Amino acid sequence: MTTDDIRSSEFGIPSNNNNSNNNGKSNDFSNGKEELLQHISKEKEEELLDRSPLHGIWALTNRELRKWYKTPILLFMSLIQPVIWLALYGRAFNLSTIFTSGGSISIPGLNIPKETLDAMANQIMQGTFGTTDYFSFLAVGMLSFVVLFTAMFSGMSIVWDRRFGFLNKVLTTPVSRGSIVMAKVLSSVLRSLAQAAVVLVIAVLLGMQLSHITAIGLVGTFGALFLMSFGLSSLFVLLALRSSDWQTQTAIMNLLNLPLLFASNTLFPARLMPDWLQLVVRINPISYGTDVGRQLLLGTAGFNGIAFDFAYLVGFAALFSITGIILSWRLLSKK
Repeated sequence: MTTDDIRSSEFGIPSNNNNSNNNGKSNDFSNGKEELLQHISKEKEEELLDRSPLHGIWALTNRELRKWYKTPILLFMSLIQPVIWLALYGRAFNLSTIFTSGGSISIPGLNIPKETLDAMANQIMQGTFGTTDYFSFLAVGMLSFVVLFTAMFSGMSIVWDRRFGFLNKVLTTPVSRGSIVMAKVLSSVLRSLAQAAVVLVIAVLLGMQLSHITAIGLVGTFGALFLMSFGLSSLFVLLALRSSDWQTQTAIMNLLNLPLLFASNTLFPARLMPDWLQLVVRINPISYGTDVGRQLLLGTAGFNGIAFDFAYLVGFAALFSITGIILSWRLLSKK
C-alpha cells in the first residue's frame, strides 16, 4: 500500500490515483459526447440536404447570378445590341414618315393636304402593323430579341464548367443532375427578364406609345417572356449537355439565333410573309411571346388569342425542360 493510500484511509482524502482515474473517465466522456454531437449534426445536415430539393438549385443558380451582377460590364454589353436596334434601326426606319409632310412621296400637280397624308399614313400603318408607330411595334419585338440572345448563352455555361472542372465537382455532390440543368435555366431566365425590363424602360424613354400599357399588361407580357425564356434556355442547355468544345456550342448558337429571330413576327408582321414562312412563324415560340406583348402593351390584334399563346408557351417550356432533365440523367456525366 502506498503512502497516498494510507493517508487517504486515515484522513478520508481521495488518493491521486482515484483522481486520475476520474479525470480519465471524464475526458473520455467529454470526447465521446463531442463525437456524438458531431455525428448527430452531420446526420441532421444530410437530412436537411436530402429533404430540401430546392437547396441545390438555389445554390447553383445564385452562383450563376453572382457572376453576372458582380460584373456590370456583362449587363452593359448584353444591352448594347438591342439598344442600338431601338435607337438606330427603330428610329431611322420610321415607316410612318413616308406619307407625312417632308416624307418621300411627292405627286406632281397634286396638292394633298397634310391632314390627308397623316390619315393615309395612320390607316396604312394600322392595317399593316396594328399600330400607327413602327417604333412601338419594334420595341415589343426587342423584348423577345433580348430573351433569345440571353437564353442562347445558357448552354455555354455548362461547356465552361466542364472545361474548368467545376462540373465534375458538382457531379460528386448529392445535387441531382436535374437540379444542375434547372439552375442553368433559372439563372438565364432571371437575367433575360431583368434585361428585358431595362430595354422596355429605354424604349419608353425613346418614345414608345404608352396609351395601352397597364399593370396587368406588364405582368402578362413578362409572364409570356418567362415561359419563352424558360423553354429557349432549356433548349440551349439540352444541346450543350455532352458538349466540351466551346467552338461547337458557338456554331450551334450562330446557326439557330438568326433563323429564330427572322422567322418570327419580331421585326415584321407574319401575314405579309410568304406562305411557307408563315408556317415556320407559327411554329416558332418567339412569335407567341411577341404576340402576347403586342396585344397587351399596344392593343393590337394578334394572330392568336392570348389564351392560346400562353398555352403554346406553357407546352413549349414544359416539353424542353422535362426533356432536358430526363436526358441529363444519361448525358450529363464526368469527363
